[in-house]
Amino acid sequence: MNKTKRIIFEAAISIFSKAGYNGATMDEIALEAGVAKGTLYYHFKSKEEIFNFIITEGINLMHEEIDQVKDLEGDALFKLKEVCKIQLSFLYKNKEFFKVIMSQLWGQELRQFELRNQLQKYVYSIEVYIKEASDTGLIRKGDTSFLAYAFFGSLISAAIYEILNIDKINLENIIDNLIDYNFRGLQINKS
Repeated sequence: MNKTKRIIFEAAISIFSKAGYNGATMDEIALEAGVAKGTLYYHFKSKEEIFNFIITEGINLMHEEIDQVKDLEGDALFKLKEVCKIQLSFLYKNKEFFKVIMSQLWGQELRQFELRNQLQKYVYSIEVYIKEASDTGLIRKGDTSFLAYAFFGSLISAAIYEILNIDKINLENIIDNLIDYNFRGLQINKS
């Protein structure tokens, strides 16, 4: 991403997170980015094109970080813990981006379908580790696609918890609890 697009990317996330998609304008994005309106239109033809760009690029940044996990030594549960750590850290550092995603997840507009499509690809990268954990007997067998979405959903919930309780949380404890509850359940072990 070139320097101008990076500036527009960051400005658009800021404006979309404050004003929402419908409240954001190209003028506000240009002003926030510190670029002429013509420069903005040179790179993007519409607000929807900017939105799709920030979603695609933002999720690609998450993918790049998650892709590093595959090269780590350790079993699938260790790798899932690393996925937790990466995603929760990423979402915490990029709260405005997270807010944009959450605000546009539902609906029937083309941008919302595109967002869900991008998230689906991201969840698939999580499913790879869940399938590996299932295949190696670290977790019980089940619908790995469903488990990946459930795992992703619990990561989103944990991110919300983390953001709302930042002054009293420990990221390692959140990750350990997330893994424990996701793969060992809520049921008390009766010995």
